[in-house]
Amino acid sequence: MAWTRVCRADEVAEGAAIRIARQNPIAIFHVGGEFFATDDTCTHAKFSLADGYIEGDEVVCALHEARFCLRTGKVLAPPASVALRTYPVRIESGEVFVDLD
Repeated sequence: MAWTRVCRADEVAEGAAIRIARQNPIAIFHVGGEFFATDDTCTHAKFSLADGYIEGDEVVCALHEARFCLRTGKVLAPPASVALRTYPVRIESGEVFVDLD
């Protein structure tokens, strides 16, 4: 595993998400005390999911309302048909680490 520090845990408010800019951006979600990491770009259209709507452990793309499970990346509502890539997350000493391999 290649754990990469991406942000401080307190940078992501409960019920919110942030975009981590990199060659392939990722989104970090903080929901119900848990942290999730997914590709940031909706698989239906190029739009940031960190700018979407969080409902429980799901994210809804604000552009066309495609819905994804934050735990698995599974598509829950069209128009998306391709799942999101998800990444393992761990919190250590108040820092968020993501396995980007």
